[in-house]
Amino acid sequence: MRILVTGGAGFIGSHLCDRLLSEGHTVIAMDNLITGSTDNIAHLAGNRRFLFVEHDVTNYIYVEGHVDAVLHFASPASPVDYLNYPIQTLKVGALGTHKALGLAKAKNARFLLASTSEVYGDPLIHPQPEEYWGNVNPVGPRGVYDEAKRFAEAMTMAYHRYHGLETRIVRIFNTYGPRMRINDGRVVPNFIFQALHGQPLTIYGQGEQTRSFCYVSDLVEGALRLLNSDENDPTNIGNPTEMTILEFATLVNEITGNAGGIVFKPLPEDDPKQRKPDISKARALLDWEPTVALREGLVATIADYRRRLKLD
Repeated sequence: MRILVTGGAGFIGSHLCDRLLSEGHTVIAMDNLITGSTDNIAHLAGNRRFLFVEHDVTNYIYVEGHVDAVLHFASPASPVDYLNYPIQTLKVGALGTHKALGLAKAKNARFLLASTSEVYGDPLIHPQPEEYWGNVNPVGPRGVYDEAKRFAEAMTMAYHRYHGLETRIVRIFNTYGPRMRINDGRVVPNFIFQALHGQPLTIYGQGEQTRSFCYVSDLVEGALRLLNSDENDPTNIGNPTEMTILEFATLVNEITGNAGGIVFKPLPEDDPKQRKPDISKARALLDWEPTVALREGLVATIADYRRRLKLD
């Protein structure tokens, strides 16, 4: 197939490009490089089946020739990013999704939206099933990301219902792995950077909030199984193994041998207290569940950070 990946120079997008190319597809990666980097796709230079196009998808998207699938992964995705780029985050969720859906409609292509567990906000139901509508503060600092993705889901379903477009929605829970930006601002890169520099790991609040971490190869596998399924409604893809942030910090310090310890700071506004996917649907529908254990994934991610930070 010939596939467009928006956000293709980003963390998850670049891994998607790798996987699709390995399966023999032709891939067009599109990115405006606000948070993506050509470093993530530099190894693909010279591949005849790969094309990179620098473009802001909130503007009209033109792709010559046929397109079989559009995978819309373009968006700032960390609190640091969407607080620095609040308008761009809203625009890529709204205008960018509209433009990507328009291309899919024009090309009669299947469309996959990368949504997020953030649509559940600070959840009142635990773990979070797809049927849960969420608990989101639309005017809080995180609202620009949460509501952009909620709007993107609504727009995607509207195109499915009104135009009959083949659409898929993957709700991505905390994903980590090689190529995450070092200054991403999320807990995994923050902890690894601090640990590799012998610094205390910064925990917000008392570290009692929980998260579940899905390795990027597991996420890509689940997203592509969803793309190739017949399911139009949102589907959670994430790792249901839940742990507190304090437990996670202790594990990172253990793996890296960091003696810097831990420091506690005030909890940010609207920070979710719990985050754990209910993946019953993915198990039943896609025969999918994560296979990479957290320690195994962290060892690979830490090695990647050591290389990029030139600490080897």
